[in-house]
Amino acid sequence: MTRRPAAVAALAAALFVAACSSTSRPPPTRLEPLAAKITGRQVWSQRVGEVDFPLAPAVVGDRFVVASGDGSVLSLAADDGRVLWRTAVGAPITAGVGSDGRFAAVVTRDNEVVVLDGARVAWRQRVPARVATPPLVAGERVFVMSVDRTVHAFDALDGRRLWRLQRPGEALTLAQAGVVAAFGDTLLVGQGARLAGVDPLRGTVRWEVPLATPRGTNEVERLADLVGPPLRVGQVFCARAFQHAVGCIDAERVTQVWSRPVGGTQAVGGDAQRVFAADGSDRITAWNTATGEVLWSSPRFLYRGLSGPIALGPTVMFGDAEGYLHWLAAATGEPLLRLATDGSAVVGTPVVSGSTVLVVTRRGGLFAFRPS
Repeated sequence: MTRRPAAVAALAAALFVAACSSTSRPPPTRLEPLAAKITGRQVWSQRVGEVDFPLAPAVVGDRFVVASGDGSVLSLAADDGRVLWRTAVGAPITAGVGSDGRFAAVVTRDNEVVVLDGARVAWRQRVPARVATPPLVAGERVFVMSVDRTVHAFDALDGRRLWRLQRPGEALTLAQAGVVAAFGDTLLVGQGARLAGVDPLRGTVRWEVPLATPRGTNEVERLADLVGPPLRVGQVFCARAFQHAVGCIDAERVTQVWSRPVGGTQAVGGDAQRVFAADGSDRITAWNTATGEVLWSSPRFLYRGLSGPIALGPTVMFGDAEGYLHWLAAATGEPLLRLATDGSAVVGTPVVSGSTVLVVTRRGGLFAFRPS
């Protein structure tokens, strides 16, 4: 079987990044004793199979929908962790989960989009290239972006292929979760270092705005795909351009709000006041959401393999590669609380439903916390 050149390049990029991170990173900064300054507790836990892909749990009202690498998908009540339904898609999963409350979508290692109606498999459709970005389910459509940046649209009810958007681009692409989001009647997708607004009915590009201007002497150095999930604050979407920049784009005005050069590979998080992210060495920085002004920077967690962050009221939380959760003061970066999970790496970015924060670990641990 022959593979498309872009898909091969994307896989090579992923292997390159993984090799660099595993061989050249210094040992993680040792954690100092911490007297908790806020309270928080684990309220429930569950387990799924091992999670060997950048899982993005779906939050649908008072429910979480999660998946594991072995093909399990389950829906959980956010308040107490009760399993509402569980099913298996029959193949290892590489991307997910997208859900609109009725339909849930994942993608398998065989590049098969599998859509569930509750616990029942509604349909399956194959795409030509590997998928790392969770599908978006919205407006009775399922949108899937493969690692070659091709966007596919399917009818959520019966799986009919509605359109495909394939654009020429760089030879090298990133096998990591990108940006696929909705804004009003526009589909937002990352296309390299640009955020593109796409007509969800026709698959035509309405506009695009660059978040970064990639520079480098070779294709690897110029690799700057947008990393998801993005942070949405009203009409403003903030994201990281892989290894190049962090910034925000106004999707209503179709303009770049700000962009700051900073390395790093994980998603950003934040709220209307601040955008948070860790760089390639896990130095955490907070920027003013409106202006991009640096508010504070912290080297306390260097090389600890930080996850994407989540803002929770006056705090921001990061997970790390040893399964610890770190709550920091959003205004200053001061450590406030540290809690443990199962000792394996926190996968992706934590999510929140109401007051319940869900964290997923590499070993398949699902841990729910409520800080106060």
